[in-house]
Amino acid sequence: MIKFLDLKKLNSKYKKEIKNAIQNVIDSGWYILGKEVEAFEKEFAEYCGTKYCLGVGNGLDALSLIIRGYKELGIFKENDEIIVPANTYVASILSISDNNLKPVLVEPDINTYNINHELIEEKITDKTKAIMVVHLYGQPVDMEPIWEMAKKYNLKIIEDSAQAHGAEYKRIKTGNLGDASGFSFYPSKNLGALGDGGAITTNDKDLYEVIKALRNYGSIEKYKNIYKGVNSRLDEIQAAILRVKLKYLDREIEVRNQLANIYFQNIKNKKIILPLILKDVKHGWHLFVIRTKNRDKLKIYLLEKGIQTETHYPIPPHKQKAYKEFNHLNLLITEQIHNEVLSLPLNSTLTKEEVMYISDIINRF
Repeated sequence: MIKFLDLKKLNSKYKKEIKNAIQNVIDSGWYILGKEVEAFEKEFAEYCGTKYCLGVGNGLDALSLIIRGYKELGIFKENDEIIVPANTYVASILSISDNNLKPVLVEPDINTYNINHELIEEKITDKTKAIMVVHLYGQPVDMEPIWEMAKKYNLKIIEDSAQAHGAEYKRIKTGNLGDASGFSFYPSKNLGALGDGGAITTNDKDLYEVIKALRNYGSIEKYKNIYKGVNSRLDEIQAAILRVKLKYLDREIEVRNQLANIYFQNIKNKKIILPLILKDVKHGWHLFVIRTKNRDKLKIYLLEKGIQTETHYPIPPHKQKAYKEFNHLNLLITEQIHNEVLSLPLNSTLTKEEVMYISDIINRF
């Protein structure tokens, strides 16, 4: 069986270094907001090219705290609107509604699956305060037109970079393409912890200072609370693990690019739509996502041939029970994508022979 993702095997390459890193944390006697988190924040900020990084509990918290930070600074207020792609994981939208702001859903480009910039301007109102871009599957959004719109209408740009660690647009890394960015270190990510974790990157000192307090009960100095904050702190052990794996992230992405190229070269089935890569982009290849009208049949067929796949994602956010207020919307492109996409195995534990075998089996479908 070719697993979609074998996390045990993926992390075994770093086993010795990870064990040493964990042991160092245990021996230090300091387990919350210590030297490992501080060092990881410095290293990840340098990696992304930003001035600041804050480790938080998970990717959803990262996005939520960015929005909350802007509220505390008086830049956002309740019932303001944030434009967000309709084709995304629900966390992007949850971060907006959790702060009592209104998500305004915009259809994606059918070819890239990312937000269609041509449809954004018609959604901008006097309540619009930000555009949230989601670098879905690891491909950065085409940012030039987003930058122009943000400047024209004085909007913030929030990046959901949960799937795009190390990806680049015009040689600028995700995390440094907007005003602030949220990352997830969920174990399956290109840069994955051995548990939950997340981070915020930004060049905005005021936002950084506010979120630094918000993540820690609203406090910078112990027992003095500036804000009604939350408890969302990257764990010392997870930070130590991430420091180990960050050293190998570019190599991981390079292997993923090599394997993605094998899929491109070998999948010839005309029923299969392969991903489209934008110009001026370095794809992170968190996921290799194909499309076909017979998605469910293909998924079963591949499993029968010993190949695990995943569906990211079967139900779009606007059709979820949690968002009943959006259930009436007819977002046809988003719905088509969610009905047709299938994620193939793609990670550094796979061999070239396995990827060629998967391609061959798909060609016979």
